[in-house]
Amino acid sequence: MTVKTTMHNKERNWDRRNIVDASRVDELVGFYEEIGFEVMVKDFDRSLVPEEECNICLMENVDSFKIIYTRKRED
Repeated sequence: MTVKTTMHNKERNWDRRNIVDASRVDELVGFYEEIGFEVMVKDFDRSLVPEEECNICLMENVDSFKIIYTRKRED
């Protein structure tokens, strides 16, 4: 599932890229860093997924999911 939203964090925008199983976090963080992004990983927050979306697996396994945010690297 990929949902792009913007999170304001200390006056800098982060784009939410993925909600992923924790087992894939390292792989995706490496990918985003390789293509030039800063990456931030947060625990899954069930309030970020609208009820009407297919989220049964997310709700049943909340602790096994992480949210990946990216922003363009500032050089």
